Amino acid sequence: MLKIENLHASYGGSLVLHGVNLSIQPGEIQALMGRNGMGKTTLMRTIMGLLSSRSGTITFDGQPIQNLRTHEIAAKGLGYVPQGREIFGDFTVWENLHLGTLKLPRNQRKVPEEVFDYFPILKERKNQKAGSFSGGQQQMLAIARALVTRPKMLLLDEPSEGIQPSIVDQISEILKKINAQTGLTILIVEQNVDMVLETATRCAFMEKGRIVETCSMEDIRKDESIITCHIAV
Repeated sequence: MLKIENLHASYGGSLVLHGVNLSIQPGEIQALMGRNGMGKTTLMRTIMGLLSSRSGTITFDGQPIQNLRTHEIAAKGLGYVPQGREIFGDFTVWENLHLGTLKLPRNQRKVPEEVFDYFPILKERKNQKAGSFSGGQQQMLAIARALVTRPKMLLLDEPSEGIQPSIVDQISEILKKINAQTGLTILIVEQNVDMVLETATRCAFMEKGRIVETCSMEDIRKDESIITCHIAV
């Protein structure tokens, strides 16, 4: 589904990614973990065309995408929920969701009903301004907005950041439900160990701009020190 080979990329004039290799299979929920400043967000932004790569390849669904613009990458079937959510607080829930459909051809710009099935609170409050929502509700809205185009793969950057544990658990369950029902492939950058253990099927670890280890969740559940040795400060 997504294959990254020997990827080098910079941020702010400094080389951050030093030959990243990562392969994600269709239907997986892949977590990406690592200490702060290791290049995880830079990798996500490079995949989405928000940052340019210096060298290496990014292949999605068998096609190279590293030289495409962000809207072209989205049109190929990649959805993205950035760190910080980036919803529009002065817009209603409905208006935020409709913005996600603008990537679609005009005759397909409709919010799918299943989005509201996954996030019923958004239907209940669709005319409410998003800025009045809690952080967890805003994160649900950001995920829903990424889903309105029915992507083949969803990228989420730190979805648990600043959210109370009960809402993190809800989001984990929703992501697993979507994956089970639709086969949506998911890549999650996350520091929350409990969320990774609950949600992911596989986990890769990043250090100093490289992927240094990839493990199945079965192996990690048997020995959680695999995670702590990669993310402990």
